[in-house]
Amino acid sequence: MSHPLEGKVALVAGATRGAGRGIAVELGAAGATVYVTGRSTRARRSEYDRPETIEDTADLVTEAGGHGIAVPADHLDPAQVRALVDRVEREQGRLDILVNDIWGGEKLFAWDSPLWEHDLDDGLRLLRLAIDTHAITSHHALPLLLRRPGGLVVEMTDGTAEYNRDNYRNSFFYDLAKTAVLRMAFALGHELGGRGATAVALTPGWMRSEMMLDVFEVREDNWRDALDREPHFAISETPRYVGRAVAALAADRDVARFNGQSLSSGQLARVYGFTDLDGSRPDAWRYLPEVQDAGKPADTTGYR
Repeated sequence: MSHPLEGKVALVAGATRGAGRGIAVELGAAGATVYVTGRSTRARRSEYDRPETIEDTADLVTEAGGHGIAVPADHLDPAQVRALVDRVEREQGRLDILVNDIWGGEKLFAWDSPLWEHDLDDGLRLLRLAIDTHAITSHHALPLLLRRPGGLVVEMTDGTAEYNRDNYRNSFFYDLAKTAVLRMAFALGHELGGRGATAVALTPGWMRSEMMLDVFEVREDNWRDALDREPHFAISETPRYVGRAVAALAADRDVARFNGQSLSSGQLARVYGFTDLDGSRPDAWRYLPEVQDAGKPADTTGYR
């Protein structure tokens, strides 16, 4: 089926850029109506002060074959989230897919800075953005999602449960935030599984987001130029790759077999057979421990 999600309604919370945008576009390509939210609009930028907007994402969803609807929302504000869900209910009468991708913490954590040296206000703000937003959104959206059987909740994080269990992730606050989201999916799996819905945690690999491309001073069309600076960047993937993972999960009538689990884009590419935009299947969460963390030279043979 070219549009397996036709008639389905999705809410991608935090869809301005990066994984959220990639997910929204791929859900649109599968035929879904996609509500995309964030704080960066054409009228007003968030503190990120970047050019990407939710309106741009909505246009990309529509261009891909779906119906994109941009709704400005601060997911730390329960009233705004409640109004958002009320709008989805009023306009669509259903919600089939909820993707909690709200983050906003890139500028708030200090790499390898111990808790007692880390800016406390930044760390606590990071936790609120990464954890409270997901809980607030699920609290208001899940009653609508549960009205019909087969609903899917995707908690977006960084790292698989296995990898994050064994590895310190950048800082106390970052580590806590990303691990907490994994546990959210586990807990929601218990609460939703008996009610006809499925919850999973999902991580992309080393993603070539707009911000990451800027860090390496490259574009998507010449991203390999960054390999001179960081050879392991060869395992990286586009945001559309994890988007295809979400679209595949949403179209899978047997998705409940993954309920409560931690999944990755590379893992699901092997399950469902999708590829990244270049036709490859990068598997960063096998590559990292086996090659990069092991101190071996960059070599993606067998990993993409």
